[in-house]
Amino acid sequence: MKVFFRNHWQGTIWALFILVLTGIPGNYFPQVVTFLQWASPDKIVHLFIFGVWSFLLMNGNKRQYFSGKTRSVVGVAIISGIIYGGLTELFQHYVFIRRDGNIFDFLANVVGTLLGVGVFILLNRKKLNRKEIFSE
Repeated sequence: MKVFFRNHWQGTIWALFILVLTGIPGNYFPQVVTFLQWASPDKIVHLFIFGVWSFLLMNGNKRQYFSGKTRSVVGVAIISGIIYGGLTELFQHYVFIRRDGNIFDFLANVVGTLLGVGVFILLNRKKLNRKEIFSE
């Protein structure tokens, strides 16, 4: 557990930050109800916070688990982002007061996760062999 936390403390703290941020009562944030409002500040915040989280998760996973099998590290980050993004929206809908989870926020969470993974791969492309990322 010590090794895990040593490698993942940044991602863990950021995940807690996301949970607190998504639990703030909804009357402090603008409501987005249509797809045409996709590029609203609310969606950009979702892209940013999940992008940063997936980047930190990839960084921790690379430090702890990297053994030439980068594809599995990428898969874990993407699946974790989808699950956590869905859970935060469910919490907003069913648990948090004056919050409303919606599908467009979930989609922004997923896109943010994918962007974070993509940025991590781009910044580490010299260290990571392209073959290792996309095939095993």
